[in-house]
Amino acid sequence: MTSVYAQRRARLAAQLGAGGVAIIPTAPELHRNRDTEYLYRHDSYFYYLTGFSEPNACLVLTSDGKSVLFCQPKDLEREVWTGYRLGPEAAKAKLAVEQAFSSDEINARLPRLLENRERVWFPFATHKGLAEQIEGWLGQVRGRSRFGVLCPTQQGDACALLDEMRLVKDAHELDIMRRASEISARAHVRAMQRSARMIRNGEEVREYHLDAELLHEFRQHGSQYVAYGSIVAAGANACVLHYQADKAPVRPGELVLIDAGCELDGYASDITRTFPADGKFTGPQRALYDLVLASQEAAVAVTKAGNRFNDPHDATVAVLAQGMLDLGLLDKRKYGTVQDVIESRAYFQFYMHRTGHWLGMDVHDCGSYVEPTELDVVSERKDPISGETIANRPSRILQPGMVTTIEPGIYVRPGAGVPEQFHNIGIRIEDDAIVTETGCELITRGVPVKADEIEALMRG
Repeated sequence: MTSVYAQRRARLAAQLGAGGVAIIPTAPELHRNRDTEYLYRHDSYFYYLTGFSEPNACLVLTSDGKSVLFCQPKDLEREVWTGYRLGPEAAKAKLAVEQAFSSDEINARLPRLLENRERVWFPFATHKGLAEQIEGWLGQVRGRSRFGVLCPTQQGDACALLDEMRLVKDAHELDIMRRASEISARAHVRAMQRSARMIRNGEEVREYHLDAELLHEFRQHGSQYVAYGSIVAAGANACVLHYQADKAPVRPGELVLIDAGCELDGYASDITRTFPADGKFTGPQRALYDLVLASQEAAVAVTKAGNRFNDPHDATVAVLAQGMLDLGLLDKRKYGTVQDVIESRAYFQFYMHRTGHWLGMDVHDCGSYVEPTELDVVSERKDPISGETIANRPSRILQPGMVTTIEPGIYVRPGAGVPEQFHNIGIRIEDDAIVTETGCELITRGVPVKADEIEALMRG
């Protein structure tokens, strides 16, 4: 396993330029209240290069490929309280770095690592106080100029290099993401079935009951964390995009929207399913559900290498806009044709988010959505809703190994002219897709997506 991280460090080192040096810290521990901390989670950039999950660590990488790690020193007394520490001596062999020192020594040693370097790279605007800390180290380097020491004169954003590396996943990453998706799919199935079972038994069901099923299944299969706060939204709560699982009742005849995924070995999964609480869609619910599913199928069909990142969104919007007109959510006499709806963004009343985002170590993963080879191709348009002038650049050309979500939805709040039978219905269907040469691999279909299959599952 260390070879994977060593290879990534070598790839980054090759991009630092002659005399370049990169400083990549991990995340700090954060207090939750008084003297307790939040469950610790490493920084993604740091972990990507090291596979090391302890706090209070920092990687220094030079353009000639030398890796220096600062980490917590061995401390048998503290380890009784907070757990095992790898320590600098073991870190060299375990993590395949050339040198390792105690994090207590970083202020003394790091200025020497910056001496006679031309450019220092670090993640911009990601670690509070890091830029000031680096300025302090550089000040010490300048202080030795009388001894012939040269100070770096340039700075670079390490995120720009690492984002591109992380955007296309390797086989090791894809294997973890498939396993994370499998666990998350099982969790969704478990929550669906418990909802129907409790209602059949005449038991009171709350959102937190279903949230508990998700958490149980995540941990049961080795997931370390939730990838994000689980959304378990019953009834009208499904129209709140980032609603958090709470205590609202789950009632027969209403829909439940669950947007939840686990994190496994540093990688996120992200699934959304919407299902009838008692296992049977009503007519209006089914009409909207089938529309959203059709829009997702259109997006899946254009998710493949060589197409653009925006193509799935455009395909989704075209299907949803037509469906909104056909179902009467939008009045044809007022809004006109499908193209009129798209150009005016009238669909935004019921569909107000994008159809996907990158997925990887972070649930909204890093990586530019603009095609880097076409940055100079710019056009302007005026947003019909906000009136703001927006600079358009060509969206990213999809490549094999990129991973994106495909998550269309529809959210119908009561309003003037909105058919009452659709009021307070919120639906989203989300799957994770690995881009391939000929299409995409949907890695989250371990949980059903077709309405008939969901009903059959919930009868079980």
